[in-house]
Amino acid sequence: MSRTTSTYASPRGEITLFTLTNACGAQVVLSTLGAGVVAIRVPDANGNLADVLAGYENIEDYICDGPCMGKTPGRFANRIAHGRFSLDGCKYELACNCGPHHLHGGPEGFQNKIWQVDFLADDVVRFALESPDGDEGYPGNLRVEIRYRWSDDCALHINYKARTDAPTVVNLTNHAYFNLDGHNAGFALHHCLRIAASRWLETDESLAPTGAMPSVAGTPMDFTSLHEIARDFNAEFPALRHGKGYDHCFVLDEPSQASVAVELVAPTSGRRLEIFTDQPGVQLYTGNWLTGSPMGKDHTAYSDYCAVALECQGLPDAPNHPNFPSQVLRPGETYQRSIIYRFSTI
Repeated sequence: MSRTTSTYASPRGEITLFTLTNACGAQVVLSTLGAGVVAIRVPDANGNLADVLAGYENIEDYICDGPCMGKTPGRFANRIAHGRFSLDGCKYELACNCGPHHLHGGPEGFQNKIWQVDFLADDVVRFALESPDGDEGYPGNLRVEIRYRWSDDCALHINYKARTDAPTVVNLTNHAYFNLDGHNAGFALHHCLRIAASRWLETDESLAPTGAMPSVAGTPMDFTSLHEIARDFNAEFPALRHGKGYDHCFVLDEPSQASVAVELVAPTSGRRLEIFTDQPGVQLYTGNWLTGSPMGKDHTAYSDYCAVALECQGLPDAPNHPNFPSQVLRPGETYQRSIIYRFSTI
């Protein structure tokens, strides 16, 4: 395993990239901006390496980008309906930056901060961020650490940790966009997907959860067996029409680091991605609004549906739904979650 470092000037300050290369030459590139992942180069069934992560040609384009490409949204990933929640009798108002709702921690969020590096090894980078009380409207001084480890078997291990000095809410994930045929290969919905979830979060027309968790059985939300994402994409199903595709959270049956929560397969290249997580849900987003994004790597113009995001996370709008797993963090407690992306071939 080896590590190289490069730095770039930006309007936010110096951005540092860390390239971790394993024994077979596969690579992960990590960024201090948003504690992000900007490239993952892994072999196909013939041993050919390609970058399977969508991203931008110019590093500064990651700042305040709409897709939140490869970065760590926070303090609360996904939506909080109408930018409001109550905690211990106190009401909090957040910026509404996605129609009528608060999304990914607000206009700035963790994804647009330059994180500090507080540990380095050839196979590990750990980022840290201090989020002050009142940051984007959230209560409590919060310290967050994200540890990335790249292994020789092409697995990227992500560990999240957070502590607070006052009650708050936390929901952390990674917002990588995958195209296993190569980031510039175009339409990605011919990938095959399996999600170990028998329920999904019903949403209203604005994509805010209603609180219901209906069964996926007999609906286009059923990914309990491996099949093409495109199979039911054009079905007359209100949730798909509201979001111009999939932009919905699935409630995992048995979230665990020991079992595969998500499997994504590209038949053309033969690459497979398996995701393990102890998070309660995974948001499937089929890149419904990628057209018009900043210029992609290798001078690629990205278009809608050219990559797929699979965001392992707490359930969106959890602070407003007592029946959802709690995302409340209190002093003396430690928020700890993990995601593993393991790449292989079929």
